[in-house]
Amino acid sequence: MSRSRLLPNTLLRWFYGVDKPTAGGPRTTGSTTTSPPVATADVACAAQALAMRMPDLLLHASQMATTLASGLHPQRRAGWGDTFWQYRPAQPGEPANRIDWRQSARTTRAHVRETEAEAAQTVLLWCDLSGSMQWRSAKALPGKLDRAVLLLLGMAALLLRNGERVHLLSPAGIVPLPPAPSALERLALGLCGLAASDLLCPDAALDDCLRQLAAHPVRTHVLHISDPAENTLPYSGRTEFSGLEDEPTLELPHVQSLRADYTNLVTARARWLEQTIGRTGHTLTRHQTDMAPLPTLLALHAQMSQRV
Repeated sequence: MSRSRLLPNTLLRWFYGVDKPTAGGPRTTGSTTTSPPVATADVACAAQALAMRMPDLLLHASQMATTLASGLHPQRRAGWGDTFWQYRPAQPGEPANRIDWRQSARTTRAHVRETEAEAAQTVLLWCDLSGSMQWRSAKALPGKLDRAVLLLLGMAALLLRNGERVHLLSPAGIVPLPPAPSALERLALGLCGLAASDLLCPDAALDDCLRQLAAHPVRTHVLHISDPAENTLPYSGRTEFSGLEDEPTLELPHVQSLRADYTNLVTARARWLEQTIGRTGHTLTRHQTDMAPLPTLLALHAQMSQRV
């Protein structure tokens, strides 16, 4: 017998459902086997395990940020900053120290060199560290939690390089960060104490959360993390799915006969997520753990760099 982990409503209620009786680890009795999932543990053990993996994740995140580092978010208006914006004709009474004499010498009138405004943004980062993230379908793949933390820290490193203010967010509010040599390390330590999401939650709860966020003067960028097995249902034979968050087990005979319907439900769920998140003015970026993290980080950074 082997174990795996599937997506979370009637088949979706099995795999995505409100009560999530879905797969934390199916045990299959067919000829096809899969690798065991990451072991489920209580909050303290999970936090300790994450802390042990954090140095490698932090190093990888810093390397990605170095690769993708770019300039400050352009505001496309004049103001204090280092980036050239435009030349404009000098106005009567313009201070002499604001005139660009080299540019003015090329024309018949004085010109002022304006720079682009650069104002630091405050960015709140939240990561789902719940039981459903503590899983991978094969030993060769990273766990969903590790990939979520890696992408979050990579984005944090990019934001900090660009002079932004970065905080961690939890259901209780902004997380007080412990002391550490650097801001990125403080964020990493803060993550270890928290209990991108796989979005395996009730539709109504997610919709309500997105609407509440839309009522505030902020933009929300949702990063959807999934394991490839969650999107394809690659199992055969009699399979027992055991939950990662104390859900009841679910046993299905000939699970491969459900694959076509399951794929349709996964597609419908993805479409619903895209429409719901877009309708409330937020953005959605998807990442599957068998993909390289750099393209996802670049896409997410591009989304966050856009101005409304």
